[in-house]
Amino acid sequence: MLGESRRRSAAYGLSEDSRVDFNPLGRTDLSLLIERNRMLYTHALPVMETLYEQIENTHSMVVLTDANGAIVHALGDDDFLEKANRVALQPGVSWSEEGKGTNAIGTAIAEKKPTLVHADEHYLHANHFLTCSAAPIFNHQGEVIGVLDVTGDQSSYHKHTMALVRMSAQMIENQVFSAAFNDAITLHFHSRPEFIGTLMEGIASFTPGGRFLSASRSGLFQLGLSLSALKSHTFSSLFGLPISVLFDHYRTATPTLLNMCLHNGVRVFAKAELRLSNKVFQNLSVSGTSEKAAAAIRDETRATPPGTQARMRRLSLHALDTGDAQLAAVIAKVNKVSGRDISILVTGETGTGKELLAQAIHNDSPRADGPFVAVNCASIPETLIESELFGYEDGAFTGARKKGGIGKILQANGGTLFLDEIGDMPFSLQARLLRVLQERVVTPLGSARSIPVNVALICATNRNLREMIAKNLFREDLYYRLNGLVVKLPPLRERTDLETVIRRLLAAESDGEPFTVSAEAMQLFKQHKWPGNFRQLTNLLRTATIMVDDDREIRREHLPDDFLEDLADSHPQVVADTARGAAAASTRLDEVETSIIRQTLAAHGGNVSATARVLGISRNTIYRKMRQE
Repeated sequence: MLGESRRRSAAYGLSEDSRVDFNPLGRTDLSLLIERNRMLYTHALPVMETLYEQIENTHSMVVLTDANGAIVHALGDDDFLEKANRVALQPGVSWSEEGKGTNAIGTAIAEKKPTLVHADEHYLHANHFLTCSAAPIFNHQGEVIGVLDVTGDQSSYHKHTMALVRMSAQMIENQVFSAAFNDAITLHFHSRPEFIGTLMEGIASFTPGGRFLSASRSGLFQLGLSLSALKSHTFSSLFGLPISVLFDHYRTATPTLLNMCLHNGVRVFAKAELRLSNKVFQNLSVSGTSEKAAAAIRDETRATPPGTQARMRRLSLHALDTGDAQLAAVIAKVNKVSGRDISILVTGETGTGKELLAQAIHNDSPRADGPFVAVNCASIPETLIESELFGYEDGAFTGARKKGGIGKILQANGGTLFLDEIGDMPFSLQARLLRVLQERVVTPLGSARSIPVNVALICATNRNLREMIAKNLFREDLYYRLNGLVVKLPPLRERTDLETVIRRLLAAESDGEPFTVSAEAMQLFKQHKWPGNFRQLTNLLRTATIMVDDDREIRREHLPDDFLEDLADSHPQVVADTARGAAAASTRLDEVETSIIRQTLAAHGGNVSATARVLGISRNTIYRKMRQE
């Protein structure tokens, strides 16, 4: 296994009897070494301390090096540190293969994989008393940025040391990856929800527009593609959803784990960190583990920003009527059954506004002063949904609150209960829900008493419940209890009132002077299929309003990459035509840029470096612009 390393060591001209090289960096140079590796050092330090706690008093030490094998930091047992100093195993000394021959640190760097070098496997005789386990640490580009190593007296070797080192290195690597992108969406995902927040999770980062940036090694494995192959992908192509769905989830719903499908058909659970520079999304950063998500579910099924809550409380059916004939027919039907104790089932694609319709129905009903309680049956783990809906008594199950918990059905007493994604309700709970609807009583878990309840029921689904009934996935008796009135919301691509809808959405985003949409951008909107419907449109417009210039007009260049790519796939000619228009505008913009660069160069006496710093662009950009004149 170490044969190649020994051959490389000999080729470097090293002798096995070479004397130890004692030339550590001075204090100033060591400080510079740490500063050059600041991100690695910052994230590694706490992990190293934790690792050392597990091996303390075993005549060992923990070592961190940079990409070249130079030791940045070390900590360990005092008695062993003294021995280590005799062979220059200390901060400021390089342990590359070129200088030390075969050793765990240098060989791990050379071969880019975890390496164990024990006793006389070391090339230099002086190091034969050591046993070393090292693992390389990679950055988001797949490059080695350092090594984590545990070195001890060869008599204290333990077979589990390498496993500890590899796990610790992976922990550092994940933390460095998560911190690599400041203006990005970082997704943590795994096929098993309990692995989110652990070393097993995959991590992938995307631009706010949805373009793929990078993935951790575990992320690459789960995505089943190489880093180079992923460069041409977007969030949409990998997870089958527009990036706007992610924004919508963290803006309007309790930040529970997302359930998504990878491009290869594998279903995964995910949570996201939205570290975005623009002010609209700064509050969307989510860092909870799956346990925190479960706790959030227990506290509140759906949380909505205060401004959105206020708007929804004012929402009326009349306000939803924006000129589309299909929607007007839906509104006319629900108006006729308002206050008649008839269950309403709303169908339609994801993102068509089913919850908005439900809220408007409630607001226009005699129950408007009562609570409106929305529950997304698909977002609550099956193990929790029963207690969430029906409530529980003190001690009903392990981890239950001391005073028990009131269920969502009882919270809606006197008002409206909205069960979204009803098709995802576990089959075993459908009979209990049917009993509540028929007998109008709720029996909390662990309780022998039944509590009367009076709710108006609105359900929604994007699934075909009749097909589910045929497959014994949905109870037929419950279906006929739910569908007193069935209405279907049209998808956005079929609606005739798109311009009106866009104007209203932009008016809601405006803080004074209104936003407008260029004719070119409006044409793109009309050509798009909008697979994410209103969710996609709303979040696209929110992002675009941040990207606009002082004239507050949304143009093609303000639209996200994945939107334009999806459009190019379905309407290549439209994109080509609008691109030609954009090219003309781009030419005018190039002229302005060149003029600014020329003026700044003159102001700095032709100093290209100074000009680049002032304008925040690279020197290559300046040279290229000047050559184009």
